Amino acid sequence: MKKTPVGALIFTVALSTAACERPPMEHTEIGWRGIGLLEIENPRMRAADSTAVAEAMPPEFPPFGGSDDAAPPGTWQNVQVLGNLSELEFNRTMAAITQWVAPEQGCTYCHAVDAATGAVNMASDDIYTKVASREMFRMIKEINGQWSSHVGDAGVTCYTCHAGQPVPQNIWFYEDDMSWMRHLLDRDDARVQSSWALASEGENDVSIPETVETYELMIHVSNSLGVSCTFCHQTSRWADWEESPPARTKALRGIRMVRQANMNHLVPLQDVWPPERLGPLGDGPKVECATCHQGANLPLYGLLNADGWPALHLPAAQNPPAATGAEGSLGAGGGL
Repeated sequence: MKKTPVGALIFTVALSTAACERPPMEHTEIGWRGIGLLEIENPRMRAADSTAVAEAMPPEFPPFGGSDDAAPPGTWQNVQVLGNLSELEFNRTMAAITQWVAPEQGCTYCHAVDAATGAVNMASDDIYTKVASREMFRMIKEINGQWSSHVGDAGVTCYTCHAGQPVPQNIWFYEDDMSWMRHLLDRDDARVQSSWALASEGENDVSIPETVETYELMIHVSNSLGVSCTFCHQTSRWADWEESPPARTKALRGIRMVRQANMNHLVPLQDVWPPERLGPLGDGPKVECATCHQGANLPLYGLLNADGWPALHLPAAQNPPAATGAEGSLGAGGGL
């Protein structure tokens, strides 16, 4: 059998692959030239991921077109957070929540149904999801109203985290080897580098375990956003804020935002969660960077934001809540 020359084989392989050459990786300079501050992205993966997000999006709702005036007192029963909405906008918001959070379960995922009559008691707080969703509205209002330095004008919606699922995909619980996650809860000590080149020049009170935990936090942020370290850091001067890209400041605010969301809104729900919603050590769910970002630098690739949804912004309810326990119909509404 006649052997094919090695040179001819290499030429044949090169010729066969030339016609199906993949598009090059894309990179964006985010710092001074020559210092390696590059944002590198695979255009094929970006196109596939953004297409998948777009195809899974719920149908668009009619734009906000109702009155800016809140519904008159007595319109709602046990509405504690969304009393600043008109009747039209309240119902539009409730329809959106159903699609954003529980499209298969429907309204009764949060609203109690009388077993005997089949009537829906919209004002009842008997279901834990109703109480939790009310607190989530407070959280979203706080994020969109106080953390524009991180979420920008786009803000966040229920769909940003839930993506059409009752339970967001990226939440976390305590585990024996996850103490570093407390940086997203009640710790603000993610520090590693000292200001001295030699140990004899000063004391660095950061231990090796603390250093490891800080790097675990940084890896979490990187994976959550689908970016490399140079998205936020100048590699020759990790700790230097003046030479870091603006994204580093935005990321710091994001970590503080997540910490506040957990401490102000998720931890207080500890006694509300049923046993099946608790983690292995008995704590309730908490949010992290990936809860919103889900591997994308820009959550949902910017395809859905809070613009045009007054329910997701401050101010809080204008009318005091009525007494709880009163029955309401699907038309009359009530509860959040």
